[in-house]
Amino acid sequence: MKIKAMKWLTTAPVALALAVSLAACGGSSQPSGTPTDALKGSDQQTLDKYTTADVTPIDKIDKTKLGLITEGTLRVGTLSDAPPNIFIDPSGKFTGYDNELLRAMADKLGLKIEFASTKFQALLSQVKNKQFDVGSSSISTTDARRETVAFTNGYDFGYMALVTKEDAKVQKFADLKGSLRIGVVSGSVQEDYVKNTLKLEPVSFPDYNTVFASLKSGQVDAWVAPSQQATGQVKPGDGTKIAEKKLNTQNFTAYAVAKDNPALLDALNSALDAVVADGTWSKLTAQWYTDRPTSAEQTPEGWKPGSKAVKVPAK
Repeated sequence: MKIKAMKWLTTAPVALALAVSLAACGGSSQPSGTPTDALKGSDQQTLDKYTTADVTPIDKIDKTKLGLITEGTLRVGTLSDAPPNIFIDPSGKFTGYDNELLRAMADKLGLKIEFASTKFQALLSQVKNKQFDVGSSSISTTDARRETVAFTNGYDFGYMALVTKEDAKVQKFADLKGSLRIGVVSGSVQEDYVKNTLKLEPVSFPDYNTVFASLKSGQVDAWVAPSQQATGQVKPGDGTKIAEKKLNTQNFTAYAVAKDNPALLDALNSALDAVVADGTWSKLTAQWYTDRPTSAEQTPEGWKPGSKAVKVPAK
């Protein structure tokens, strides 16, 4: 996919952002028919396989050899409509947990950062083709996606949420049966889970706003969602609730980089370790995920961000 004359932005009015039609941030479609039980808990062997033992000391990173589109600046592709992770605030600023963490990492490297909004289904190919230096979109690091791009060490995990109306009979994932209309976002881990693990046929939608509106209007009975996006949509008094959450750490969340740019990947891993070690990661995690105020809640089942060598400060 080619894009024409994309305007690079640090801040911009929402109206100027490119339209987003598929915000499958926390998910990835798997090959059809390949079961992916995203709720069985963390796969430590898989996580260890893709996590580096350590990183290059940040003061040893040569910023002139990062292969950036514009030297000294990280050009980042992101989404605009998936709070609390990736969105544009009322002032026109690209923000959210993922983007603020990346800002802190860029600061460690002494780099400027510029964001532009794009569609999720185009993001990885845009990173591969060097239209962006980095993809920031709560990207779940599946093996299928690793065929297109490289990923940093992980900076987040996820929960999968079951969203229903307050008076719904569906109360937990175990209640999902063939007669129910189950909403998902097309191309997401949640769609894969419903199809290939539950062996049910979901009702697929192009984005989070549409599937949530369809739940509220009664067009679907339940929404299987990334927990972060469910939390961003469900509001007190709107007649909906998060009925159940389950941990999904089968594939950690990371930033995408072109596979032929190991220098940038190395630099970002160094910066991630730096913001973990100085407490910035913990602070931002608590700020954006109010249900994760402590270290135990931020590092479940032995999972932690960054390389194997970095330590998360006790809290």
